[in-house]
Amino acid sequence: MKRILQIITVFALVVAVTNAFAQGKAKIVFDELEHDFGNFKEADGVQTTTFKFTNKGQVPLVLNNVRASCGCTTPGWTKEPVAPGSAGEIKVSYNPKNRPGSFNKSVTVQSNAENATVVLRIKGSVEQREKTLAELYPRKVGDLRVKTNHISFSRMTQKETKTNELELVNDTDKPVQVGFRTVPGHLTAKAEPETIPAHGKGKLVVTYDAEKVNTFGFSSHRIYLSLNGSNDYKSSIGISATIEEDFSHLTPEQLANAPVANYPEKTFDFGEMTQGEKKEHTFTLKNDGKSDLIIRNVRSSCGCTAVAPAKKVIAAGETAPIKVTFDSRGKRGRQSKTITVITNDPKTPTTTLRISSNVVTTAES
Repeated sequence: MKRILQIITVFALVVAVTNAFAQGKAKIVFDELEHDFGNFKEADGVQTTTFKFTNKGQVPLVLNNVRASCGCTTPGWTKEPVAPGSAGEIKVSYNPKNRPGSFNKSVTVQSNAENATVVLRIKGSVEQREKTLAELYPRKVGDLRVKTNHISFSRMTQKETKTNELELVNDTDKPVQVGFRTVPGHLTAKAEPETIPAHGKGKLVVTYDAEKVNTFGFSSHRIYLSLNGSNDYKSSIGISATIEEDFSHLTPEQLANAPVANYPEKTFDFGEMTQGEKKEHTFTLKNDGKSDLIIRNVRSSCGCTAVAPAKKVIAAGETAPIKVTFDSRGKRGRQSKTITVITNDPKTPTTTLRISSNVVTTAES
């Protein structure tokens, strides 16, 4: 019995101390912990709500920090100490600009209260505003607007012909007549209509004849427009395609007797180079097939890399050197360049070789 009385006494003492300690604390109590803005338009601008709270503790309440989960949410709060029984507020604003769709953000409130950390939440859904013409067609070609000033024909076989279109928008108060200054020979281009009315739309129709371009691999060109008779060189559209050899007609026997391009080495590191220095390396291309291997094209990723194949036709079983010269003039730091070699190997027509180096200035070396 005596043991039980001791336990009850200790327990009562703990409760008394705890209550006394709690009475010496502030206590922050919010009217609500979450606010739903519902659906609103992006054009409606910044939305704001106020979270109200009361200090139900025994000492003044001080908000140490109020932190939002993202920059789109801006909180403002009562900075002065809040006396016991008094109220304060935290204003939370959400900026919907360029943020269409649903959102659910948190605001973390830290204070000297017994509940030292409280998390508030805001949510809602933003309806995307109607985009301006300048946003829908961000590129300018003279007096016309386009979504992009480039037409890509992607991959084409060497005898293929493709046609692509580009929408043209006249955002001016006057009609724009579309003519052409220069068009590469493997391309045909026409504007429909030839005169695009004020605040009207038209299209540029381009046909790419891969057989006429007479090359393999990536190929890029430009079409220069003449708008209302102007010769402004800036009024141009880029055209690109990757031309590949067509091996679909080869029989099983022809494939078995085809050339095979083999590169014993595909990467080389020149190590450290002093800026302005030139270095050379020779890759080897071997024909492991049964017929002539023809190098269709060789391209480097920048003008700082020169490539010189010893020959374009490599007989079965033979090898040929491909000399690569890297010029570090104007370069600094880690460099990585590529050389693309295209052959008539039907299984692996395109191979990428890589060279690298670390270019340092005279002061660094």
